[in-house]
Parts: sequence; C-alpha cells; structure tokens
Amino acid sequence: MWNRLNKSMMVCQMMFGLSFYGVMIVLTRFFLEDLSYSEADTMMVVGAFSAIGPLFAIAGGFITDKFLGAYRSLTLSYSCFAAGYGMLVVGASMSNVPISLAGIALASYARGLMFPAYSPLFKRTFNNEEDFENGYAVNYSVNNIGAFIGQYMFPLIVLVIGFNGSFLLSASMALLAFLLLLATRKPLLDVSQPIDQQPVSAKNWGLFAVISVSMIALVFFMFSNMEIGKNIVYAIGLGAIGYFIALMLKAEKRDSLKMGTILIMVGLTIAFFVYYGQMMTSMTLVTINTMRGDLFGFIPLAPEAAMAMNPMWCMVGGPLVALVFSALEKRNIHFTTATKVGFAFILTAIAFGILTLAVMTIGESVIIRPEVFLAIHFFQALAEVIVGSMVVAFILSVAPKQIEAFCVSLFSVAIALSGIVGAVFSTSIALEKGQAITQEIVKTVYGDYFGMLTIMAVVLVAVAFSASQLIKKMLEGSEPEVEPELQQAES
Repeated sequence: MWNRLNKSMMVCQMMFGLSFYGVMIVLTRFFLEDLSYSEADTMMVVGAFSAIGPLFAIAGGFITDKFLGAYRSLTLSYSCFAAGYGMLVVGASMSNVPISLAGIALASYARGLMFPAYSPLFKRTFNNEEDFENGYAVNYSVNNIGAFIGQYMFPLIVLVIGFNGSFLLSASMALLAFLLLLATRKPLLDVSQPIDQQPVSAKNWGLFAVISVSMIALVFFMFSNMEIGKNIVYAIGLGAIGYFIALMLKAEKRDSLKMGTILIMVGLTIAFFVYYGQMMTSMTLVTINTMRGDLFGFIPLAPEAAMAMNPMWCMVGGPLVALVFSALEKRNIHFTTATKVGFAFILTAIAFGILTLAVMTIGESVIIRPEVFLAIHFFQALAEVIVGSMVVAFILSVAPKQIEAFCVSLFSVAIALSGIVGAVFSTSIALEKGQAITQEIVKTVYGDYFGMLTIMAVVLVAVAFSASQLIKKMLEGSEPEVEPELQQAES
C-alpha cells in the first residue's frame, strides 16, 4: 500500500500543516495586538483566512483540469505559500496592514490551488480504491502532526522570535515541501494524468497568470473589505454549486444521480464545518479570555494554543477511525458515508455539550481548566477525521472523471461557505475592546451561543441519517440495468 511517492507527498502535507496552522494560530493575537483590530474584525479576518482558501479551490480545480495538471498546480501552490508567508514577515516587521493582508491573500490562493490538485494525485500513488481510502485517513493524521506542532509551538515561538520570525519559519517549511516535490517530479509524473505529462502551451500559461493575478487581487480586496468580502464568498460559493447543478441536470441519468449524492454530501459538509470553524473564532476567544493553568498541572499551554489539541487528537483519530471501520467491514458491517457523517454530528453534539456545560457552570474566578478543552477537542477531532477524510474519498468514488478535480473542489467550497457563516455567527459573542470578562457575561453570552449550537448538532444527526437513506437509493438507481437475457443466463 505504501510507497516512496505517497510517503513523500505526506511529508509535504505535514509541512503544509506545520506552516499554515502555525500562521493561523498566531493571527488572532497578531491582528488584535500588532495591527490593533477589534475582536469582531479579527474573527472575520481569521475566519476568512480559514475559509477563502478552500473557496478558491474552484479556480484551483479549473486550473488543474484544464491548464496545468495536478503536479504542476501542487508545486506552484507551495511556492506561493512560501512567497505569501514571506510577505507576512515584511508586514509584521513594519506593522503594515496592506502588506500583511497581501501575504494572507497569496497564501489563501495557494491553498485553493493545492487542495484539488493534491487529492487526485495522491490517489494515483495507490494500487486500488480501498488502499487509497484507508491511506487518505492516515494522510489526514500526518497533516495533523504538522498542524499540532505548529499550533502548539508557534505561540511559544512568537515570544522568542516575534511574529516576523514565526512567519519566516512557516515560509521555510513551505519552501522545503516545494523542493521535495521537485525532487520526486519524474515518478510523480509517471502516475499522473496525461495533462501533466504534456508541455503547457504559452496560451495556457498566460491564462493561468491572468486568472491567478485576478484571484489574488480579489482575495486582497475581500480581506480589506470584509463586509463586501463575505458577500463575494456567498456569491462565488453558491455560483459554483449552481454550476454543478447545471452540469448535473445535463448529465446522463446514471451520472446525474451520482452527482446528486455529491450535492447532498456538500450540504452536510457545510453544516459540519460551521462547527469546525468555531475553533479558529469563538472557541479561540473563549480560551484567550477564560483558559488558565498548565495542562495536567505541568504541560505549559498558551490560551490561543488550545486549538493544538485538535490536531493532536486527529493524529490519534485518523488511524483509529480507519481501523474501526476497516474492522467492521471485514465483519460485513458497512455504513454509508452519510451515516458516518451522522456519527460525526453525534460526536460534535457531545463536544459542544461539554463546552456549554463548562461556560454555564463557570465560577467567580472565570477560569476554565485546559483539561476541559482537551475533552472537547477529543470528540470534535474524531468527528473532523470522519468528515474530512471520508467525504473526499466518497466524492472521488462517484465523480465523473472529466470533472473530478472540480467535484473535489466542491468540498472546499463547502468549507469556505461554512467558514464565513461560522465567522459571522461568532461575531455575536464579540465583546467591546477593553470590556471586562465576568461570570455573568460568560454564562449569558457564551452559554446561550454554545447551547444553541449543541441543540442544532442534535438536529443534524437526524438530518444526516435521513440523507444516508436517500443517498443509498440514488446510488442503487445509478447502477446500470441488467439486460433480461443476461439475468436469465445468470439464473
């Protein structure tokens, strides 16, 4: 199952996790303290940074399918990451808002270029579908090794080398991944689609350059004008889904039904990642304002680094989820992907139920111990592994080959839409600059908010299980009909 190619790609993925999430974890303090943003504006920028990159996977999927191929797109994405983080170094050194926004705009575009290219290329390094599905869950855990190191260490690293030093470290990690992809170029091209093995025309390079510059400029504008920016996200995301629906209606019945199942899974994914996005926004603010003390009394943990518990549990959760479902399948117990997403919402309901209980029972000291967040992230991380790895594998298994990368990009569209929706929701708990954190504020503002999210997660469990039955019938209807003569011969 494992070989040099998929192992080297997972190293690149780990470098991405280390650099990207290392930047993300310190952005909240960077914008609050160095750039003097308000809590509400900071949550929108950080939420957009987690969301806009996946949104531009639409452009990334189009570029991958039509212009460059998966390998070239993936390689270019890592060079853009390195350049974007380099601009953040300059922005942090000068406390310059436009340069900083330009840096995260370039990194966001790079993420959109990377995602639809990585999954199809990674799939082709395996011998069969089953190996890929199990391997992708492990790949998800490897990505989270980098994310864990970045999210735990960067808040501590900032204290020593500052924001500009930490951004420089991220740029170095992205550059190393770029060099590794160059080193494995020939064997990766051997397993790639024909488009990767053919030279790119000057016309296609020109179109790629025009699209890229336009997308980066648009992302910069969105970060600079978040009120307009969020509406652009809605428009692009819904437009991509609308285009997919148009393709679905024109397709043959067999492909149309399969594409319909992708649409249902995209809807469930949007709902789930509204919860995932809370880690970067509302939950980060709660930890900054209430979490105090060392984990278990001896492990130092900066409040904003509490999010590192998520990739830590994901590292455990990836192999665990793959092992559990693989063992069940060997006993002929099979669940649809939508049913597995239903299990994920159960875990999410537990996680947010714990958080609601913690803020509603907080003492006069207004302190929540790190161990509470450790438990919250355990359940949410298991849910994330299920949705993050298995939905993509499902999409690849049913997507028409000619629009494979575009179909995968719809998963990123779902993350983008949910990230902005989640960020908008989170602004409802933003406090005025300098406002004191009291027991009453935590119980009423935080408690009501997370209580509402818990109730909605329970509702979504039922929705996911109902969707599972619908998807099963649609896939059965997409199977080719057996000719009567063939049925008689088989009997």
